[in-house]
Amino acid sequence: MKRTWTFVDTPVKLVKAEKSIRAASVIALDTEYDSFRYFRDKLCLLQIQTGQKTWLIDPLAQDLDLSFLGDVLIDPEVLKIFHAGDNDIRILKRDYAFAFRNIFDTHRAASLLGFRQLALSTLLEIHLGVTLKKKMQRSRWDIRPLSEEQLDYAALDTAHLPGLYRKLDMELHGKGMEKEAKRLFVGLTAVAWRPKALDRLGHRKLPGYGQLTSEQKERLRLLYRWRFEKATEINRACFMLLPDSQLVTLARLEAASLQTLAGPGLLSADGMNRFGPEILKILQSN
Repeated sequence: MKRTWTFVDTPVKLVKAEKSIRAASVIALDTEYDSFRYFRDKLCLLQIQTGQKTWLIDPLAQDLDLSFLGDVLIDPEVLKIFHAGDNDIRILKRDYAFAFRNIFDTHRAASLLGFRQLALSTLLEIHLGVTLKKKMQRSRWDIRPLSEEQLDYAALDTAHLPGLYRKLDMELHGKGMEKEAKRLFVGLTAVAWRPKALDRLGHRKLPGYGQLTSEQKERLRLLYRWRFEKATEINRACFMLLPDSQLVTLARLEAASLQTLAGPGLLSADGMNRFGPEILKILQSN
C-alpha cells in the first residue's frame, strides 16, 4: 500500500511541502502536542492535508522555517478545516504568531447540527463509515524518532476531514444554518493563548492541609508557589516536579536539612541535586 504521508524534518522536504500547501485551495490541519508532561503545552507535530497527500511537519526539527504557513492560514481564499481546533489555533498563534481566516471546524459544525457525540472517530463513523483507531492518543510525541505507527496515526487525523467537511457543510446549508456556523468559525479564529496563573489558595486544597500546623501551612504555601514558578521556568508539569503528597510531607518537616530532605518518600537523588538547596532555603526561612 502506497504511503500517503511524508514526514517533514529537513529544509529539503519542507520545500516540497510548501509547494504543495501553497497550491491547495483546501487544507485540513491538526496538531499533536504534549500538555501532560509540560507546564506549557509543547507542540510536537503539525499535520497538513492537501488532498491526496498529508505533510507531517516536525516543529522540533532544526532549521525549519515555517513562516510561509502564515500566508496560507490568513488567506481568505484557502479553506482551513479543523476538528475541535481551539487549542491547535492557540498554540500556533503562541509559537508562530499566525493569524487565521476562513476556517471550518467539524466539531463546532456537528454541535450546531445537534449531534451529541462529537468525537472525530464517532463523526467519521456516522457520516463516512470510517473507523478510526485511537490507540496512539497517549503517545510520546515529544520523543524522536517517531515510529511509523505514530506517523500513520497522525496522518489519519486529517485524512478524512475534507470528506467530513463536505457532509457537514451540506447539512448546514440544507438547514439554513450556514451563516450561524460562519459566525462560530470567525469567533474561533479569535481564540488566544492564556498563560497559566498561580492559584494563590491552591495549597489549601491539597489533601492533608487541614491537619497541618500554622507554621506548616505557611511552609506549604511557599513550597506550592516555588513549585509553580520552577515548573514555569523549566517547562515541566507541576506533578512531575514534585507531587502534591511530597509538598505536604516536606511542609511537615521540622529542623529540615539536606539529609532529612533525602528521607523516605521525599526527594530522589536527582531531585536533591537539582532542587535540594532551594527547597531547604524555603523550609528554613519559616
